Amino acid sequence: MFLTTTSVSNILIILSLIATSSQFQFKHHTNEELIETLENVHRRCPNVTRIYTLSEPSVRGVPLYVIEFSAKPGRHQILTPEFKYIGNMHGNEVLGREMLLALITYLCDQYLIRDKEITTLLSMTRIHILPSMNPDGWQRATDTGGKDYLIGRPNNNSVDLNRNFPDLNKIMYSNERNMVDHNNHLLQEIDKLSQPLQPETRAVIRWIMSIPFVLSSNLHGGDLVANYPYDESRSGKPSGQYAKTPDDDTFRHLALSYSTYHKDMADPSRKGCGDSDSDNFAKEGGITNGAKWYSLEGGMQDFNYLSSNDFEITLELGCQKYPPGGQLQNEWHKNKNALMNFMWQTHLGIKGIVYSTASKQPISNAIIHVKNITNGMEKDIEHDITSVFGGDYYRLLTPGKYKVTAYRDGFLPHSRIVTITNPPFTEAQRVDFGLKPITIPPYVRIQDNLDTNNNIDFNTRFAGQLWKQWNAQQDQMQID
Repeated sequence: MFLTTTSVSNILIILSLIATSSQFQFKHHTNEELIETLENVHRRCPNVTRIYTLSEPSVRGVPLYVIEFSAKPGRHQILTPEFKYIGNMHGNEVLGREMLLALITYLCDQYLIRDKEITTLLSMTRIHILPSMNPDGWQRATDTGGKDYLIGRPNNNSVDLNRNFPDLNKIMYSNERNMVDHNNHLLQEIDKLSQPLQPETRAVIRWIMSIPFVLSSNLHGGDLVANYPYDESRSGKPSGQYAKTPDDDTFRHLALSYSTYHKDMADPSRKGCGDSDSDNFAKEGGITNGAKWYSLEGGMQDFNYLSSNDFEITLELGCQKYPPGGQLQNEWHKNKNALMNFMWQTHLGIKGIVYSTASKQPISNAIIHVKNITNGMEKDIEHDITSVFGGDYYRLLTPGKYKVTAYRDGFLPHSRIVTITNPPFTEAQRVDFGLKPITIPPYVRIQDNLDTNNNIDFNTRFAGQLWKQWNAQQDQMQID
């Protein structure tokens, strides 16, 4: 048998990969072993990875390490959506931490053997993974054998990090009651926090504010269910009240995209974790609305949705918060397909660029408003997202027909009708918006100059008048 030059080259590549094998061990990794695992992955896949730390360490000074996977690590790419996984927010809930370390290694392994799905995903998506948000709590839980249900849950200041985020739900619910049309990016409306932010919380908030995440999940333990917003009830009732977001259809889809790809989560024959709610989760597809299960204030998933463009769900990965190390490999096989499928959901709906038709320059902070017009429906989705610093935007939507409008101060609104189908393993449908700058007729400028009592910027007043006219006479707006 004779070997060709090509086959010899392929054999050498395979031998090289074997020599640099990940040698990943399914075990409970210490905080020191966690960074060693990240560094090993970066050494093996330097072209598509980057390791960085968040702006502040934990209370005890442990850095919060993130590994990034992308075709061009280190910066946002126009029209490339950003995704994040966060594990170990509660220090004694360790399965997410280990599943993310396994996922990190798997992504690198599959990239090295040129797996088509992985190479395509990394070329289309910028992925950030924070395996442990609470390394101090993990250490406390581990020092006591991981057997106590509460020890290690909070950080080293005894604060539950999933109750420590600014409570934006109260602002949103107040706006709803008072019919105030402000439904996104609500962090600026916080005057005074009810409690001081912990360093881990501050670091994650800065992270959320600095990177235009589109989709994310935080991984917990103690039950087996995909939990979606809102987490906080409108009435303050502690449980049993469904708190629907304007994007309820999309959030239900996102939760199902994990639960139905998990080996057990959506299996209606499985047993729950010991209470009546848990027993019903599998019969409902392995998903639950957060507030219907139990209401919490200051949670991270609601904060993401109300402070930024990010849609986040919470994944409860198992009844045991601190399972024995011998179970971890089996848990990986249960979660691997679900972890992969959920990342692909970053490409639902539409994306595009908002730009000025006059200068051709991108427009940041443009509002993207959506109305569902499927099957003759006329329903505004009362949660807007914004274009980011390159003028690009990303709007997660389930299949249907929508009227999408982009608008920004100083420009005429522009609407487009789009039909969304979301074929799997493809990029979101591209829908760009060119906005025409508002021009003020010369005679109006002269009249305004004669108004010596005018203390309001005239261009702003004129734009506001046009916006009111556009709302009243939608047949006159630019639609294509």
